[in-house]
Amino acid sequence: MAAKRNAVTTEAPESSAPGEGTALALDSRLSKRVESVIPKKRHEALKWFGWGYNDSEFYGQDGIICFRGEKYPLGGCELPSFTKWVEHKFDLRVDTTKPFPQLPRSYPRPVENAPFLHELKGTTQVEYSLEGIDRLVRCHGQTLNDIYSLWHHKFRRIPDLVVWPRCHDEVVQLVRLAHKHNVMLVPFGGGTSVSGAITCPQNESRMICALDTSQMNRLLWLNRENLTVCFESGIVGQDLERVLRGEGLTVGHEPDSYEFSTLGGWVATRASGMKKNVYGNIEDLVVRVRMVTPSGTLERECSAPRVSCGPDFNHVIMGSEGTLGVITEVVLKVRPLPTVRRYGSLAFPNFEQGVLFMREVARRRCQPASVRLMDNEQFMFGQALKPEKSWWASVVDAMKQRYVTSWKGIDLNQICAATLLFEGDLKDVQRQEALLYEIAAKFQGFPAGGQNGERGYILTFVIAYIRDFGLHQGIVAESFETSVPWDRCSLLCRSVKQRVVSECSKRNINYYTISCRVTQTYDAGACIYFYFGFRSTDVTDPVELFEAIEHNARDEILSCGGSLSHHHGVGKIRSHWYRNAVTETGSSLYSAAKRHLDPKNIFALGNLLPLEEAHPQAEAPPPPPATSSTPPKAKL
Repeated sequence: MAAKRNAVTTEAPESSAPGEGTALALDSRLSKRVESVIPKKRHEALKWFGWGYNDSEFYGQDGIICFRGEKYPLGGCELPSFTKWVEHKFDLRVDTTKPFPQLPRSYPRPVENAPFLHELKGTTQVEYSLEGIDRLVRCHGQTLNDIYSLWHHKFRRIPDLVVWPRCHDEVVQLVRLAHKHNVMLVPFGGGTSVSGAITCPQNESRMICALDTSQMNRLLWLNRENLTVCFESGIVGQDLERVLRGEGLTVGHEPDSYEFSTLGGWVATRASGMKKNVYGNIEDLVVRVRMVTPSGTLERECSAPRVSCGPDFNHVIMGSEGTLGVITEVVLKVRPLPTVRRYGSLAFPNFEQGVLFMREVARRRCQPASVRLMDNEQFMFGQALKPEKSWWASVVDAMKQRYVTSWKGIDLNQICAATLLFEGDLKDVQRQEALLYEIAAKFQGFPAGGQNGERGYILTFVIAYIRDFGLHQGIVAESFETSVPWDRCSLLCRSVKQRVVSECSKRNINYYTISCRVTQTYDAGACIYFYFGFRSTDVTDPVELFEAIEHNARDEILSCGGSLSHHHGVGKIRSHWYRNAVTETGSSLYSAAKRHLDPKNIFALGNLLPLEEAHPQAEAPPPPPATSSTPPKAKL
């Protein structure tokens, strides 16, 4: 899954958290600048128009969907079953003649703030670029709207400048300059946001500076006695884990975007990972965090495991979504690498029985590192994604299917499955496996093999590529998530799917898919992921239609007792509901903190609350500038 191992250079740290320098177990010799899988010129490795690596994608060949890319298990595979699934579900044949989007010939003309640029060049060592492609790839995240707008050159406003600070102190310089000259800053990490959080505000009239944290990716120190580590915020998930694995350690935070998202982004959005049962969500992993604001650096002075010292300012930073400042350094808990990593899977006769199993596992607090339950629609989708097998393997599969249908009496139109991941020492893993399979049997579940569990877990990283292939073929699709109390879990799943079906019927959409999975469990409830897509070949504005249906689905989620978001965050696309979610008093408190920390609103992203509500004194901007036919020269 991960790219090849990259080089790591060692150097003395320029900064470290206060009070850590004298720790006996601290090894500052480990301070490392990481050669990341993502270069400074992002588009050299990653797609400018979609998700993932340039060399990894679904494509059509001779009417069959295939996948290329050596980083994933599906690399080099033909997928005839998936092809048939697409044809049946969307009444669509794979079109291999359609061209892929091309880079624009021109870019929106940059707004220049001469005094800011003069001081940037004269008083700092910060690297920067005015090049059009550098600006374009940092104007967006990964929402369906973002990608569709890129493909159709709809962005009227993109960052005017990209800067690459290398440490906390350079971020302090940049924020001071931006505040002094009233330049807007957009903190940019991995660019994986699916909430519109980093999408460039289209009506901003000031100079917009994308502050790319990718060059802030050092391990600053490691304390083996306390099992804590300090990283700069721009390090990418897979780079962070690769460095720690070399020390026999892990953070264990593994969101679906782990390959490309950054530590700072995890903190800014209150992220969750697939293995949170063992390692915790990001709020459980963070010990301390530093954030640079126009009013100064916000951080907690003490690194003790827990403090009772008024409101915890770590939690002001977590979930702030780039609206209050720039996260620069994060102290995290680490754990020794598990000695055993084992996959498993379970099959259940229907989704309701699977949910009851998940509830019982959570009640008994015996969750493995990951346990995820998919409904029948997702189960069949996953089966379709299997590569073509040999004759003998097909015979074996047929026998297995007969065992399930004839001997177990399970309807293939109802069956659902759970994927399992166990981590720990051998005895703990064996004990967990036995207990999980014992609980599953009480709800008519039975083991379905470790190979299926591993495949289901790793396919998570491939599924994101399908969205862009679908868009290319005339299918718009996206995911959305929530968390919900246990007593409303099954009801919410049914109600939201029924609402989507109803909305599609109203709009004469006949070819679509709507499915869900339970991905994380807690004492009091669970996280639910929905996947929705429809054929858009006859639709004038497919993204607008998709967003209208998703908006109604979100209303249904909230009416069923679900949350506004479990881990994607609010961003711009869910800001409509934020005030009600946190109450009038809560939104006023956030606005007050925003005005205090960012008095000129240089972090005017419009996340959480719309701009005029988050910062009422902000003036309405004039229209954005025109487009230039000749992109400006770059400076690096």
